[in-house]
Amino acid sequence: MKFRFLLWMLGRLMAKASRTNPEFQQQLGDKDLSFQLHTLDGKVARHFVVKDQRVTSKRGPASEPAFSLGFKDAAYGFATMTAKNKQLAFMQGIQNKDIQIQGNPALVMWFQGLTKYLKPKKKK
Repeated sequence: MKFRFLLWMLGRLMAKASRTNPEFQQQLGDKDLSFQLHTLDGKVARHFVVKDQRVTSKRGPASEPAFSLGFKDAAYGFATMTAKNKQLAFMQGIQNKDIQIQGNPALVMWFQGLTKYLKPKKKK
């Protein structure tokens, strides 16, 4: 349940950033694609659509994603995406085959770069 909520929240944050954050919009550029995050058992899946510098998300798998990130299960996906050192967690998961990438790996790196714009602003 936590992983499903995390993916939903990720979709909300990216949708808001695509409307209000010029740096985020610049990273989206002229991309027109969809991608998905899911569990390998198929129980949890959410896909994200990037089009016209906007991001939308819907539950369920995408029909033809440019890339997909599959986590061995929901608990592992949640732990990886909320880890302090996300890059290390992803690399270890990929090496251990607990995370599977299908599609264009360069776009996975692009997606990971997008997430830095989603952190809440610190109050001064």
